Amino acid sequence: MPYELRFSRSDSGQSTSERSVAGLRLARWCASNGWPVHPLAPGRKTPTANCRECAEPGHTHTDCPCLQAGRWCHGFHAATLDYARIEDWWASNPALGVGVACGPADLVVIDIDAHATQLPARDRLLPGIPVGDAVDLRGLRTGFHSMAVLAALRGEVSPADDAGTLRVRTPSGGMHVWYRATDGRQWQCSSGSGKKRALAWQVDVRAHGGYIVAPGTSTLAGTYQPLGAVRQPAPLPAWLAQELQRTGHLPAPHIPAPRPVPPRARQAVLAAGGGQDRTARLLDALLADVTQCAQVPEGAGFTEKLNRAAYSLGGLVAAGHLTDSAAQEALREAARTARPGQEQRSAQIIRSAMAAGAQRPLHLGGRR
Repeated sequence: MPYELRFSRSDSGQSTSERSVAGLRLARWCASNGWPVHPLAPGRKTPTANCRECAEPGHTHTDCPCLQAGRWCHGFHAATLDYARIEDWWASNPALGVGVACGPADLVVIDIDAHATQLPARDRLLPGIPVGDAVDLRGLRTGFHSMAVLAALRGEVSPADDAGTLRVRTPSGGMHVWYRATDGRQWQCSSGSGKKRALAWQVDVRAHGGYIVAPGTSTLAGTYQPLGAVRQPAPLPAWLAQELQRTGHLPAPHIPAPRPVPPRARQAVLAAGGGQDRTARLLDALLADVTQCAQVPEGAGFTEKLNRAAYSLGGLVAAGHLTDSAAQEALREAARTARPGQEQRSAQIIRSAMAAGAQRPLHLGGRR
């Protein structure tokens, strides 16, 4: 069942043991949202290594024994949704911070900096948008300003002021604005000072090939503190997606439109012996929650519904109401119907949530 997490305004009064529990809870909460997590070095915002070979030239994640053995290493390449692995990592190493792999989580995070640095050349302030010599730049000092100018040019609200999505204040005074990619395009990372692609000066983009510090993580510099009441990313605004495409963030082709909901998911379970009345009714409700997301391309809570369904089916399997293979087939079919093109991510959610649900067998009483 999805985890809940309450963020305190400050961790200054927490004991070491309280912070240890908070780290594990934070990692669980992220995973329950479908965001694969990996450890960060204690007190830092950078990933931590797990083998001496990581310091050697030519050593990559593709041949690292740590990853093959289920240990963390190479940052977001080790990110997981597996609750058992998360428990092992953070319970045994409570000082670790929490990072989220953006690509597998379908996250696009706008990272707005507030560094005191010299202005770049005018053609690098808003890449692709001319800023003439007649424009007075004396008030432009941070990424908040350059992002506000870009939004104003498009007649939109700056992400920094978007109260409808998860926003996180960073220890350095910047802000992480979290959004969900909902159309299957794989947005790429960038740096605000990058030469190949950049959205705006002092505005980085964290997406495929990158990670973001989880809200609530504490470092030596301070805590990544969520703002307002919203704790979930909103869908990536259309205007911002257009700007990312314009500035070379290389989206992949669109995924196919959702297909009509087929009956195969429930049939697979019934054929495997899951036809008891109470079991069938529960399956109908759980699978319907998932497949009905096909009617809404975004904002349907697909990840949470799939996570809840897989957790419940894991409990049914543990209680002997149906087989593991039938449950997985039903969930995969329902997920494929709702979100075609996202099979790999859906499979991760299904495996980890079913494993967690199996720890609590779901007995439905007498069979009829």
